[in-house]
Parts: sequence; C-alpha cells; structure tokens
Amino acid sequence: MKVIPTAIPDVLILEPKVFGDDRGFFFESWNRRSLADAGIDADFVQDNHSRSQKNVLRGLHYQIEHAQGKLVRVTVGAVYDVAVDLRRSSPTFGQWVGFELSAADHRMAWIPPGFAHGFCVTSDAAEFLYKTTDYWSPAHERTLLWNDPQLAIPWPLSGEPLLAAKDKTGTPLASAETFA
Repeated sequence: MKVIPTAIPDVLILEPKVFGDDRGFFFESWNRRSLADAGIDADFVQDNHSRSQKNVLRGLHYQIEHAQGKLVRVTVGAVYDVAVDLRRSSPTFGQWVGFELSAADHRMAWIPPGFAHGFCVTSDAAEFLYKTTDYWSPAHERTLLWNDPQLAIPWPLSGEPLLAAKDKTGTPLASAETFA
C-alpha cells in the first residue's frame, strides 16, 4: 500500500495495490497489518455505506464525544472529500484538506478522530463506504457549517448543493465545539 501525505500530516491518502486482468480487478480494501505499517493502528467497529446523487453534500460531521476515526473510500462514482482539523492542540487546528476519491482510482483516505469530515458528489451518483473507530452516537453528533467563510472550502459543486437539514444549519468554526 502506498501512503500519500496531505497538507495535514495526520490525514492520509492510501493507494492499495490493485491487481487487474481481463476479468476485472482485485485489491485488499482493509488489512490491519498494512494499515499498521502505514501508521494507522485503529480498531474499526462499524461499516457505513451511503449512495448519493450529484451535488449532494454530506457534512461536515463529527462527534464531540466518541470521536470517530474513518477509513473512507468510493465504490461507485467520485466525490470531493474534506477533513477539517478540530483539535485545538494541533498546529493545523482550523485548517482543512480536500481531495478527490473515486471508484476508478481505488484510493482511500484515513481521517483521524478529532476531525470534521464531509464530501460532495462530483459524478452522477456515488457510493461511499467507510469504517469507523467508534459507534454512531446521535447525542454527540455535531455539524460544522459546510460553507463557513472562515474555512472558505471551494466545493466543486454544479449549482446549489443538496443538503440535509442538519447540514444547512451547521455551526461556524468560531463557535463550534472542538477537541482539546
């Protein structure tokens, strides 16, 4: 597995070895040993799978307690994926990193606990799979405002995004609950 650093050192893009032939392809989408070798020593407890149409924007989500690390990938289509560092003790607090993930390139990303995470669909549709290091905890779920001017994330949207109610009313970074 190839590890590709991002502008925020704790967020990693992972490129698996893909074996292809005239029948199709094969790759390991999760291997505890390979991830540990990449510096990711995580216990995953839950798998999530979503399907969304073009211009759906999901995020920026996090859990203030029961913080989740996420290993994310796309199995159909493509998304623009974003992670925002919400760890006050981090030198990259308040900074974000964004990148494309697609079914075509098979890349995955590691989003550690302490980050808000979201994505927007750039293809006609996308299926997004992710493993989490803690269970979903609705009482602790928070949403960072996707279009916070302080973050100024240039989401690659074609028109207005399709948003859930909680994403429309997210909290700006300046008043968001964050991590120590």
